[in-house]
Amino acid sequence: MKSRKNLNAAMRKPEILEGYYNVLIREGLENASISKIAKELGIHTSLIFHYFQSKENLTFELVRLMIEKFKSVHLLSFEHIEDPQQRYRALLDLIFSLQWSRTVDPGVHFGFYYQSFRDQRTLEHLREMFAWLRDYLEGQLKVFNEHGIIKVGNPRMAADYIVTLMEGMEFHAQFLAEDQPFENFAGGVKASVHQLLTSGAF
Repeated sequence: MKSRKNLNAAMRKPEILEGYYNVLIREGLENASISKIAKELGIHTSLIFHYFQSKENLTFELVRLMIEKFKSVHLLSFEHIEDPQQRYRALLDLIFSLQWSRTVDPGVHFGFYYQSFRDQRTLEHLREMFAWLRDYLEGQLKVFNEHGIIKVGNPRMAADYIVTLMEGMEFHAQFLAEDQPFENFAGGVKASVHQLLTSGAF
């Protein structure tokens, strides 16, 4: 049985991380502070230091939480599909959806991307996240290949390409969309990927 101390940590740490996440959405990574997080949650700053010791550790833990959200939030609703053709269509619909793209607030997501150029731990964890996604997609593409749904000679390269396009859709939404709905461009990207996967381009 977990001790009371461990139970308190299990309850408190996610609450603090969620508060930090909300502050990041409003303030950005550069303006977020322990005191603002404490104010957000109505707690004393010493409690945050007790569990995380520093803002750097707090940020590191939030990156890890973000990775777990990408791994679990949506794929759990996808895994039950057994028919390969339906699974293929459902996967494309999922990964090129606004719901997937906003699993984590884009300002927070790219704030960590920015930090990865200066912090080795953040870089390593983002690499882990994207490598996991690439490897997962590669595995799915191999299955679809075996069932004759797509025609891909290099599933690893195809998966790299798809992950890159998925990330690029947020850049498009921020800088090039000109107030057009996210789904408009995402639908075109999804159709292009389907064409490439089924034409033997990879």
